[in-house]
Amino acid sequence: MSDHVGARLIHDSLPGSASYLIADRGYDSDRFRAALKAKGITPCIPPIKSRKQPLAYDKTLYKTRHKIENMFAKLKHWRRIATRYDRCAHTFFSAICIAATVIFYLNQ
Repeated sequence: MSDHVGARLIHDSLPGSASYLIADRGYDSDRFRAALKAKGITPCIPPIKSRKQPLAYDKTLYKTRHKIENMFAKLKHWRRIATRYDRCAHTFFSAICIAATVIFYLNQ
């Protein structure tokens, strides 16, 4: 299996204090898993279907990834965020924080 450029970029920017990394099948490579384990991070990545020996992963922990995906989907419903009207990063981040707060408040 080949190691993707995105996986290498993510690995370099991971904090050393993280205990788990939840990712999708696109990040399943032996090299990336070994690099995570060397940093002390437990990978929670389902194996790709073409693997000869499927690797185990925590399915309960992986289900939490769905909540994050749903939050991004709900943020895209906000036109200001989806089209990125704000030029400044701090203004855009503030809009995301306000939208996330409203989404969280409405879903309780």
